[in-house]
Amino acid sequence: MTAEGDNPDLYLKPTFAIDSNSKVVKKKATLLTEKYASQKDKAKELFYFVRDEIKYIPYPPLSIEGYRASKTLQRREGYCVQKAVVLTSLARAVGIPSRLGFADIRNHLAPKDLVELMGTNLFVYHGYSELWLNNRWVKSTPAFDIGMCNKFDLKPVEFDGLTDAVFHERNRNGELHIEYVKYHGAYADLPFKEIMRAFIDEYPIASKKAKQLEQS
Repeated sequence: MTAEGDNPDLYLKPTFAIDSNSKVVKKKATLLTEKYASQKDKAKELFYFVRDEIKYIPYPPLSIEGYRASKTLQRREGYCVQKAVVLTSLARAVGIPSRLGFADIRNHLAPKDLVELMGTNLFVYHGYSELWLNNRWVKSTPAFDIGMCNKFDLKPVEFDGLTDAVFHERNRNGELHIEYVKYHGAYADLPFKEIMRAFIDEYPIASKKAKQLEQS
């Protein structure tokens, strides 16, 4: 885990999951941002691409390979952590220091079948990005795509490059939606083992079923 006072240059380096040096990531990042001069405008373009062009799905992979930014870019779908890894990787590819942030959240409007599978509406290690813009870390949450938000009357997260972009507490109808329960802090790389341990502890039945499906 990183400290708030760390040198932002530490967050420009590629890692196995945040493979910002891969051809796929570099090409997409350059294509999306080449018409912009400021880091803020580049960050906004990258955010909206990841939010809306990579479809949100609620099912996490069980291997670290499934979290690689280049792989998610090619699949064009992923859950919150995968999408945060993509945004973080794209940002690093164009020189914006970026890192991963994690929090446990309670989704009061989570689909019934998903809650039954998990045994709870608590989502541990929800992932988002933090981008270094205007000499401060700005939270950026690209998880729910606009199509999903419109379908379920959710307020989409908007990003201006200046203020934290996090989930809304209530949906468009005023119903309680997302509750932030616990922050785990920010990381220079994907804490894969921590995430997997948290999943196994919190969702033993779902984890067992997922493992069985992956091995079948």
